Amino acid sequence: MTTFASVRIVTDDVDRLTAFYEHVTGLTATRPAPIFAEFATSAGTLAISSSALTTQLYGADVVRAAANHSAFLEFQVPDVDAEFARLSELEFVQQPTTMPWGNRSMLLRDPDGNLVNLFTPPN
Repeated sequence: MTTFASVRIVTDDVDRLTAFYEHVTGLTATRPAPIFAEFATSAGTLAISSSALTTQLYGADVVRAAANHSAFLEFQVPDVDAEFARLSELEFVQQPTTMPWGNRSMLLRDPDGNLVNLFTPPN
């Protein structure tokens, strides 16, 4: 059986991106090395690694930092409207909106431009 384990974001600034996700999620990252951070959740892990490390390990043309235009990172939260108020200093792509399938959702971008969806399912 295959088990989903993690998503990794490759960045040129691990500290900046880690600080953003610590603020948005309220979680504290584990930092086994200055060039790597992890956020463990019950659903899987969000990892953040340095582009320098990634190109050293896998090759210069494997990934490009801050080049994502097709994926969302999604976090379920108890109350998306309360999170919107808490994170009001950030720039939002979409303010809290009720989706056709019932989720209450808001979108923002992380410092590298990746889309982040915080959502609350219907009761």
